[in-house]
Amino acid sequence: MTTKISIIGAGSAVFSLRVTIDLCLTPNLEGSTISFMDIDQGRLDAIHGLCQRYADEIGITLNLEKTTNRREALEGADFVINTALAAGHERLRAGWDIATAHGYRLGGSLHIFHDEAFWINFYQFRLFDAIMKDILEVCPEAWYIQVSNPVLAGITYLGRKYPEAKITGLCHGFGGVYRIADVLGLDRAGLTFQIPGVNHFVWLTHLYHQGEDVMPQFDRWIEEEAPRYWETCAPSDYLGPVAVDLYRRFGVFPIGDTCNPGGGSWPYWYHADAATEKRWHEDPMGWYKGYFAYLDQTISKIRQAEQDATTQVTEAFPPALSGEIMVPLVEAIACDIPRVLIANIPNHGDFVPGVPRDFAVEIPTLVSRRGIQGVKTDGLPRPLTSYILRDRVAPIEVELEAYENGSREALLQLIMMDPYTRTEQQARSLLDGILGLPYHEEMRRHYR
Repeated sequence: MTTKISIIGAGSAVFSLRVTIDLCLTPNLEGSTISFMDIDQGRLDAIHGLCQRYADEIGITLNLEKTTNRREALEGADFVINTALAAGHERLRAGWDIATAHGYRLGGSLHIFHDEAFWINFYQFRLFDAIMKDILEVCPEAWYIQVSNPVLAGITYLGRKYPEAKITGLCHGFGGVYRIADVLGLDRAGLTFQIPGVNHFVWLTHLYHQGEDVMPQFDRWIEEEAPRYWETCAPSDYLGPVAVDLYRRFGVFPIGDTCNPGGGSWPYWYHADAATEKRWHEDPMGWYKGYFAYLDQTISKIRQAEQDATTQVTEAFPPALSGEIMVPLVEAIACDIPRVLIANIPNHGDFVPGVPRDFAVEIPTLVSRRGIQGVKTDGLPRPLTSYILRDRVAPIEVELEAYENGSREALLQLIMMDPYTRTEQQARSLLDGILGLPYHEEMRRHYR
């Protein structure tokens, strides 16, 4: 197989190692070229060397390249996977500290207390633009696969600005559906489902196991088993009290990051204060501390494996598919193996009724040599479609207006949309505090 995959931001070692392991376990893609690209030479050398050792230990042939030059990495690429975070987690958390001091909390808008914060997205949009311009000049037929946040705003923005490009966004949040299979004792491989929506706001509308409707069984689990499950599960669980309460309100079940801290802890009314969160068995800040600790531990483990040449990398990271769908998508297109995968694409085919057609949606897609074809869904109950328009579409439209026009006033309006904003002065103080951080000079100049 002569497929070439370019990984932008390859120094994000967790993603790069996952992709490499999945490729090592996908015989159809043996012989592929992977071009690791990162601006940090030290991190680039480390992940390249580690992944080469992994492939050698598995005994599979992969041509692994490395470069700090993005256009060089794109030469001849068939697939470009963007994992890059242009502004690191340190900047994200510094902004959160300022937001906390101004009365903002998790559960409000995803543009303040989430990893799609507007002061992170600014740098991401600039990077997305630069990558896409290079792709259209160097490898215009390549598929651009975005896994770095903001997936929803990014695919919406790129889909509008570069309609000729082949783009998609991937997120593993939909995998929360498998937690339902686990608690019911069902084989994951036997599941089929429909989970329409937009990224970080997707809902289970249909669930079958080997052709039988699973929802009646799940309803019985909720009534008979869920209270005992909540006694021992961690706070902010995918199947916790908040998720079940939303299911009872709307008749469809929130999946993965929809109401989990990874998706911003929507909606705000479960997070109004510490007492409310405790009552609903929620601890989103604790969840994020655990998430950042997990990343640090995994990176430390990767560095240790890279530095210890006497240890088998496959012992530290046993060969097992990650569950991510980057490599399955590449295999489906490159080898013409049709499969249905959850992806983010523009809503041109009215795949989720009620969402604007030029806005990205997260839906089942049929992936093959023909590309990525959206599957029209039944959509969501009207109240949830309204929440999509209010809490996902409207803020992103304001943010893109602010970014494209360099409008500080529009950025202020974005902050004003957060449910924890009480006064204009509060919003202005937050904006001034974020823009006043010393490393945001470029952003200050942009938002006039």
